Order: sequence, then structure tokens, then C-alpha cells
Amino acid sequence: MVKNILVAVDGSKVSGKAVDFAINLAGRLGSVMTILHVIDNSAYLSRAMPAAATPTHLVEPIEDYLRQGAGIFTQKIKKKCEQLEIKAKVVIRSGHPVEEILKEAKKSKAGLIVMGSRGKGAISSVLGSVTFGVLHGRSKTAVLVVR
Repeated sequence: MVKNILVAVDGSKVSGKAVDFAINLAGRLGSVMTILHVIDNSAYLSRAMPAAATPTHLVEPIEDYLRQGAGIFTQKIKKKCEQLEIKAKVVIRSGHPVEEILKEAKKSKAGLIVMGSRGKGAISSVLGSVTFGVLHGRSKTAVLVVR
């Protein structure tokens, strides 16, 4: 039995399908859901000057903005879970998405990771780069990929 389902979300349409699938599954199994969003800081840090080198320290407001946006859509998912009497918690992290998903799966003792086949990543292919990384990561947690 899967006691905890980790659903990785990025706000994309496919991610929304993964959320719906995870909620349905959690409801049937009586599982707790962990809703995880990772702010990929490499998307803006690698192309920008270090914040300390700029007079306005622009990096902090960008991450704050991204965190606020992530908070809004993840709270909507949590509310949907609660309406269906599914216990859920929201986790928002910054870093490399693959590493953070695998870390949270271990930390929350997830029995299953649910994620979309592709999301908002820069590399567009049949299987998204984050999904590919999680599938081939060194985790023993089962991964369910939703198209």
C-alpha cells in the first residue's frame, strides 16, 4: 500500500493531469499527498550576474516572485485535496528539480512519485528532462509518469 504520494508540479497542463491522477489515486488508497514545486534557480542564476554584484540585488525579487506564484497554484491543489478529505502538504524548494524531487521523496517517505511526462523545462522532447532525471535517479521510489 502507498501511504504517501509525492506529486511534482510545475504549473503546466501535463502537470495538472498528473495532479488529477494523484488525487484520484490518493483518494482510493487513503494516501497522504505531498505537493512539491521546485523553483529551478539555474534558469535565472546561470544567465545573470551575481546578486551581490548588482546595485539592486535583482535575484532575490525574482525568486520571491516565483515562490509567490508557486504558492498560489500549490495552495489551490491542497484545497482541492482537502475538499476530498485527502491530507496534503505543500513543499516549495529552490534548486535543481531532479535532486530536490528525489530528496523530498526520501524525506517524506513517499511510496510513489507522480509527475507529468513533460513540463515547463527548457528542453522539449517526448520525455521531459526532469522526468527523465527522476526515472534514472538513484531512488528506490516508484515513479508514475502521466502523459
